[in-house]
Amino acid sequence: MNAIGTDDPDFLRAFLSQVANAGFQGQEPDPSGANFILSVVKSIEPRDELEAMLAAQMAAVHIATMTFARRLAHVETLPQQDGAERAFNRLARTYAVQMETLKRYRTGGEQKVTVQHVTVNDGGQAIVGTVTPGTPGGGG
Repeated sequence: MNAIGTDDPDFLRAFLSQVANAGFQGQEPDPSGANFILSVVKSIEPRDELEAMLAAQMAAVHIATMTFARRLAHVETLPQQDGAERAFNRLARTYAVQMETLKRYRTGGEQKVTVQHVTVNDGGQAIVGTVTPGTPGGGG
């Protein structure tokens, strides 16, 4: 339970069931697919259930991406190539967005840093910070 960031047995049962279903290859269960998803989740070291679910989705998207990469390498017609390429690109972009989402979730959002160039000549003064006109020292 710690490996997937939960202490809720109900979440664990449902999560493992969903991972097992996602690991199917056609109509047959594929233990290696489910084990891969669990391995990815474990390697991400989720801190809570939301991170565990996102990690499982990331693993599933990766599996689908690699499936379409294989299909793209073995197409026989231009329409097949277009379809496989479109799906591959969408899945790859989805994975990148998932990575960014995980990063933002873990850091509490983006930080913004603004760097500005200021020249102060000899004898001059500079104010560092936000200046509001109409306040003392605000130039208004």
